[in-house]
Amino acid sequence: MADRGGPAAAGVRELVAAARRGQPRAVARLISLVENAAPQLRAVMAELAPHTGGARVIGLTGSPGVGKSTCTSALVGAYRRAGLRVGVLAVDPSSPFSGGALLGDRVRMSEHALDPGVYVRSMATRGHLGGLAWAVPQAVRVLDAAGCEVVLVETVGVGQSEVDIAAQADSTVVLLAPGMGDGVQAAKAGILEVGDLFVVNKADRDGAGTTVREVRYMLGLGAPRAPGDWRPPVVRTVAARGEGVDELVAALDKHHGWLTEHDELTARRTRRAAREVETIALTALRARLAAPAGDHRLAGLADRVRRGQLDPYAAADTLVEELTAG
Repeated sequence: MADRGGPAAAGVRELVAAARRGQPRAVARLISLVENAAPQLRAVMAELAPHTGGARVIGLTGSPGVGKSTCTSALVGAYRRAGLRVGVLAVDPSSPFSGGALLGDRVRMSEHALDPGVYVRSMATRGHLGGLAWAVPQAVRVLDAAGCEVVLVETVGVGQSEVDIAAQADSTVVLLAPGMGDGVQAAKAGILEVGDLFVVNKADRDGAGTTVREVRYMLGLGAPRAPGDWRPPVVRTVAARGEGVDELVAALDKHHGWLTEHDELTARRTRRAAREVETIALTALRARLAAPAGDHRLAGLADRVRRGQLDPYAAADTLVEELTAG
């Protein structure tokens, strides 16, 4: 067990304390530790844990070109006008050379760059399917502990695997745009099942009404809802001009109220924590498997399976027992 009283632990406590005071450099440093899976990460999470659980986490997803970044920026402005501190995690494609995010923070949210009540961070997916970096849940914890009352997670827009956002957010907003066949694509991708709110952005374009009707029709084709169940609304916006943003905020507030009233907020956050724990545990097991001893065990078991001496299920059970022993 690490020495909680040593200089490294003191450094982590100082860094967390600075982040909780809202110092951007400290927040940036903590998220970098998360992204890089630094050795200090365990200590960081232990220090952050008592200060988390207060932020509303809102996910925004949708196909490329629907205006996710513009809508995110408009939401930031609306929440800032309400006096709330806002954090934004913009999950970008990974650079094939450096592994870092290709799109920059200030390019996407330039109008909020100098606002001390807004923290924007681009994170690289680093090849993770679903458009979300594996580190996003822990980065959300950092922003939560740093005093952000709303955290917006905007995903990269990679298509059918975008449904991962639903596992990370209290409320999931699916953005669509007229003329892109988004209603049909959303149904094919399974996004209709995970969206809590639907936004037809660029609603000043021809075909906006048709897109709204398509989405409402497809939502009606889903499993029947019981009285009191949440019924996802469809909101029209022109985010570039700020039109419809107040209606979107009102719909998000209504959904948050419904989650609280029906104890669904606690249930969603518990499921989110369970997935985070599971991911960390599986990552640790993969690391053991990749070590020389683990690789040797796997090779030996694979050879026995090849020769018919062991079935693959029994081999897997043996491998798990050996990796978790001690």
